[in-house]
Amino acid sequence: MKRIFQKQLTADKDNVDTNGHVNNVVYVGWMQDVAVDHAINNGCDQELLAQFNAIWVARSHYIEYRQPAFEKDKILVETWLASKRRVGCQRKYRFLRQADGELSEGDLLAVAETAWVFVDALTGRPKKMPDEVTRLFEVVDRE
Repeated sequence: MKRIFQKQLTADKDNVDTNGHVNNVVYVGWMQDVAVDHAINNGCDQELLAQFNAIWVARSHYIEYRQPAFEKDKILVETWLASKRRVGCQRKYRFLRQADGELSEGDLLAVAETAWVFVDALTGRPKKMPDEVTRLFEVVDRE
């Protein structure tokens, strides 16, 4: 089980907007993708969710942009669970530019959070996460 999950991305021309930097909406897509990858890596895949007739739904996103990313930038995305509740979790993210292989706070592009809700796939209503799901993720005390 990975407590802090990392994924490397490269910003391509389709990610860049008319301002010449990675569009804000792209970050939301990256957040969803890395959250799904982390879940699958930890064993919370579609097969497991189907056993409980459940899906994950994003309730809210928060992103604070620190500096722009540009086409061809290599970006390291980190994600972890900041808290777990009966029917969901709070997930945090950091986006860092990997210009020289060394990472520092000066490379921090953005920080973000998503409130994820565990939802009954038929009714669309929140439902309690079963132990088989909650035990797949550890809460990490990190900003």
